[in-house]
Amino acid sequence: MINNQIQKYRFVCTLTFGDIYGQIIVWLITITISLATALALMGARKPVYALAAVGLVVLLSLPFLLFSFVTTLLNHIELSPVDASTKMEPIPGNVSQQRPVEATG
Repeated sequence: MINNQIQKYRFVCTLTFGDIYGQIIVWLITITISLATALALMGARKPVYALAAVGLVVLLSLPFLLFSFVTTLLNHIELSPVDASTKMEPIPGNVSQQRPVEATG
């Protein structure tokens, strides 16, 4: 019964690298600024503060990065109903439809 219900919907993920590219760039800028701050603190003979600054920036920025990735992924998942009479065609480029590489020689 449940298996029949699942077959009535098409599940598609439309996420591409371009959708998260901006998020990655912003996070890399944040990390670069924190490392520059750490180097400045190292030059001021405060190595403990430098390590704490980098750790704090990474610790506080990772949850926001994870949240933005997950919400972007969820926004690109599509469930569309499919009629029972519709024939399902495989999506081109689907990994499950590809044959493995075979060694020759």
